[in-house]
Amino acid sequence: MTEITRHTDYRQALAAIKQRIQTSQTRAVLAVNAELLSLYWDIGRQLDVLQRERAWGSAVVEQMALDLQATYPGMKGFSRTSLFAMRQFYAFFSPQFEIVPQPVGQIPWGHVRTLLSKVKSVDQVLLYAQACTEHGWSRTVLEWQIAQRFHERAGQAVGNFAKTLPAPQSELVQQSLKDPYVFDFLTLAPQAVERDIENQLVAQITRFLLELGKGFAFLGRQYPLVVNDRDYFLDLLFYHARLKCYVVIELKAGAFKPEYVGKLNFYLSAVDDQLRAADDQPTIGLILCKDKDKLDVEYALRDIHKPMGVSSFITKDIPLSVQSQLPTVEEIETELTALIQDGEKAPDA
Repeated sequence: MTEITRHTDYRQALAAIKQRIQTSQTRAVLAVNAELLSLYWDIGRQLDVLQRERAWGSAVVEQMALDLQATYPGMKGFSRTSLFAMRQFYAFFSPQFEIVPQPVGQIPWGHVRTLLSKVKSVDQVLLYAQACTEHGWSRTVLEWQIAQRFHERAGQAVGNFAKTLPAPQSELVQQSLKDPYVFDFLTLAPQAVERDIENQLVAQITRFLLELGKGFAFLGRQYPLVVNDRDYFLDLLFYHARLKCYVVIELKAGAFKPEYVGKLNFYLSAVDDQLRAADDQPTIGLILCKDKDKLDVEYALRDIHKPMGVSSFITKDIPLSVQSQLPTVEEIETELTALIQDGEKAPDA
């Protein structure tokens, strides 16, 4: 270490310059990617016009590929298959968009082709493209999320967030949770208990965090708290960087029971008093259980003032096609009529 590198001012300046370089590199990559997608969009548009107006069909795509490859022999990306993908790219979005839609323009071409081949709805493609940007998903992770029907689960955990948290925090919390969670990396025997689930989740913490989503930082299992000289242990404790709050997760191997809410409410109060900093948002809680009854959950959460929700989880022994038993807001209001006045809103995530 030289005399200069010992100074704090130098180290701070070096760190700032490194950050500026990384930012510039990221912007350059995004700019190149956006220009590439704009090119592919325009090629797709022209091919689409030629196919429709000249009735040349697939022959025009094949001829264009031959001519472009002859003109640019060392340039990749203009094969027959690639040009058909560009034409599909334009045709898929063009009824709604005149240019490349913003979320799609921020992801690599390989991601775009994956979405076009596996997702049929424009809205769902935009959702996945936005998630790729926010979470930094690789193409492999994107394919896995599509296979696990992320679009059906994101933002679907039902809780009392709209009643216990101010906007926009309540919306951010809602968007950060799912129902059901897919723990297909777990192998549980029929007699498995909460500790078995906890052990496997922690052993597979990388995949667990991937399923939870971006922002969750794992702080510990069986996290100790002392209240009134008695020891208590939280199943799993996280801190969410985006929400700026602690997250307590309680695991239940069986079906949801109303008494679980009271225990979690106690834990949230203790974490708020003992761990929460002045600039932290209120601690939120999530009960993860194997199954739940819709009315049990709704009644249990109705008069609770701490923010919490309930989600089910799916393992290898339960198919993803088995849907959550929790009803939509409209179904709850129909069944309970005047008893429920404020339904939670589940946003598209």
